[in-house]
Amino acid sequence: MANLLDIRRRIRSVKNTQQITKAMKTVSAAKLRRAQDRMFAARPYADQLRTILGNLSARVEGLRHPLLEVRPEERILMVIVTSDRGLCGAFNSNISRAAQKFLKTNKDKNASLMAVGRKGRDYFRSRGETIAEEHLGIFAKLNFEHARTIGQRIVELYSGAETDAVYLAYNEFKSVLQQRIVIERLLPLGSDALDVDDSRVDYIYEQAPQQIFNRLLPQYVDVQVHRALLESAASEHGARMTAMDTASRNAGEMIDTLTLNMNRIRQAAITRELIEVVSGASV
Repeated sequence: MANLLDIRRRIRSVKNTQQITKAMKTVSAAKLRRAQDRMFAARPYADQLRTILGNLSARVEGLRHPLLEVRPEERILMVIVTSDRGLCGAFNSNISRAAQKFLKTNKDKNASLMAVGRKGRDYFRSRGETIAEEHLGIFAKLNFEHARTIGQRIVELYSGAETDAVYLAYNEFKSVLQQRIVIERLLPLGSDALDVDDSRVDYIYEQAPQQIFNRLLPQYVDVQVHRALLESAASEHGARMTAMDTASRNAGEMIDTLTLNMNRIRQAAITRELIEVVSGASV
């Protein structure tokens, strides 16, 4: 049985850990607010851009672009978005396992991985998977340039026929307590990916539709990548906030249990000493 000194040392250690987890929860709560604002601001723009492209493709015939070219999916590129840091519960493991399951389902295809975030890179590297490209450390100061760099690389690979399809795996933010795993096809852009408005509105385009298409399609890829990064960043802060709150409560319960055990040991020691005193006096 542990003595009083060991239990006091354990209680002090758990209290120090609890202070750290509470501080991390506070920091994540502050970062989550800013990440949510950026994410909610990006969603309408991304949805509206998809709708514009869908209406344009539905009403104008003969539009051509390399990103619209549909090829047999013999080579696929999977972009896996995880975090660079841990201590966020099952945030990284859930998306990594879902991506691994997707790759096993498509094991007959030549798949390459683009890891955005250190945790996803480490997960697949430890399992012998080859990481074609990696983008690390971007979530510390996330901005649109990071998404543009990744998007331009994706467009380059698909336009050059180096891959036949591009899939994006990330955590979509639903609430602080819930994140939804999303694995969606980013390229090629088909009618299922572009929202088409059924209302018969005759739009007048000031430029030729083909010129608008050539300008907006690469931008669409950048915007969708940027949205995925913002969703993942907000989900990460929410998951870390929840994990640190749970860790703080578990630490509190452990402190209560250790304190109870310490009091029992002290009470037993006092009782034993009283018995020894009484026994000595009676002799």
